[in-house]
Amino acid sequence: MSAFILAIDQGTTGTTALLVDQNLNVKGKETVDFPQHYPKPSWVEHDLDEIWNSVLKAIDTLWKKTGVSPSSVCAVGITNQRETTALWLRDEKGTPLGKAIVWQDRRTADFCASLKSKGLEKKIQKKTGLLIDPYFSATKIHWRFKNDPKLQSLARSGKLCFGTIDSYLLYRMSGEHKTDVSNASRTLLMDLKSCEWDEDLLKLFKVPRSILPEICPSAIVYGKTKGFGSLPDGIPISGIAGDQQAALFGQACFEKGSGKCTYGTGAFVLINTGSAPVFSKHGMLTTVGWKLKDKVTYGLEGSAFIAGAAVQWLKEGLGILDQSRQVEALATSVSDSAGVLFVPALSGIGAPHWIPGATGLLTGLTRGTSPAHIARATLEGVAFQVDELLSAMKKDSNRKLSHLKVDGGAAENAFLMQFQADLSHVPVIRSQIIETTALGAALQAGLGIGFWSDLDEVAKKWKTDRTFQPQMSAVERKNKIQRWEKAIKALKVLV
Repeated sequence: MSAFILAIDQGTTGTTALLVDQNLNVKGKETVDFPQHYPKPSWVEHDLDEIWNSVLKAIDTLWKKTGVSPSSVCAVGITNQRETTALWLRDEKGTPLGKAIVWQDRRTADFCASLKSKGLEKKIQKKTGLLIDPYFSATKIHWRFKNDPKLQSLARSGKLCFGTIDSYLLYRMSGEHKTDVSNASRTLLMDLKSCEWDEDLLKLFKVPRSILPEICPSAIVYGKTKGFGSLPDGIPISGIAGDQQAALFGQACFEKGSGKCTYGTGAFVLINTGSAPVFSKHGMLTTVGWKLKDKVTYGLEGSAFIAGAAVQWLKEGLGILDQSRQVEALATSVSDSAGVLFVPALSGIGAPHWIPGATGLLTGLTRGTSPAHIARATLEGVAFQVDELLSAMKKDSNRKLSHLKVDGGAAENAFLMQFQADLSHVPVIRSQIIETTALGAALQAGLGIGFWSDLDEVAKKWKTDRTFQPQMSAVERKNKIQRWEKAIKALKVLV
């Protein structure tokens, strides 16, 4: 009987189930979308039951399409949208208490501004590697407790659980209340060096310790399946990682200095900085990449909140696309953007600027501007954001990447990948398995049960799809970057 690792990639807009064999061949993949909820401007929520149902549906459809028996799964790995904040009852079902507050949600912007005004950001960054921003979980937990008085009594009675989405799924699958170190490092509540919850931060954000999950290494047996859909009971859940750390792992970026960019809803650059955290002076985040046994690997991360979501906006907001996949053909139907430039700050702007109140900026419009020019400028805007992240990381680490590995749905867009290589003047290597986030979770789950012996075995089996070499002249690249920098200055004036 063939043996497979099942990876569950619970993302911002959908859940993907992936089956991988020992040679890193994908046996099957199935994605199920679920609704987004926008109760107020800048608020974004998810229904935890809708997420859970998307997981079950993705898995059940996977069996039907592949013909694989659930009994051939020898381990399960989980990767997830990070920072999204869930609260649930410590009961048999894991009953949700309200909707989860999504990482994109900006409702805590005023609270974050008040913390900054008290001069707390440097202290928090030193402990957590993160900046004060609505992005992270702690301010969302604080908001929930402030606005729902019932939560305090539930916490005191030991009936309340907090977790990022990995913890919620693990609880529903196995009854265990745990998280991995990479997700914990994104909460603003974990000390980066000890990899433990920090008492001072818990007091600052008024988070009861009783609601927190146990922090664990990346590739261990967290629990075993129990009543998890069509899967047999007793299958080990042996790998958990936040989505961007999972993608770094899935790209086999095991060496210090190697890095990747995931082009999903947002664009996320992550560089392996080795066994010591590198603290940024240029707006980047310091995070845990993974922990294997007792060895912690750290990373330097930059996040652009809007990437693939900008294409979704072209389709749903402007109505210039029937399907998101049409964007490349539309963008390449013109030879350039005809002076149109788009800063896709549709949900604030992240690193290296960190302006929660920023809004998108579309400039250079004329009577001759067409939907094709706007589409091209939108894709270019994504690449400009990523280039800013790479430039800031170069300053922090005093080294330039020799290449950039890429993954995520938008990495299939050849125009975007070529423009990224040109703009950043670095070879862009696309993985043969575009779903490297799910692959990373599968790899960690496999390592957790000895399905693969070590990182060297994994690295030898990793496969490249295509490499995009830089072609743009230095003069053209400089001119384009200067126009982008002017647009960013204009955006800051408008905030």
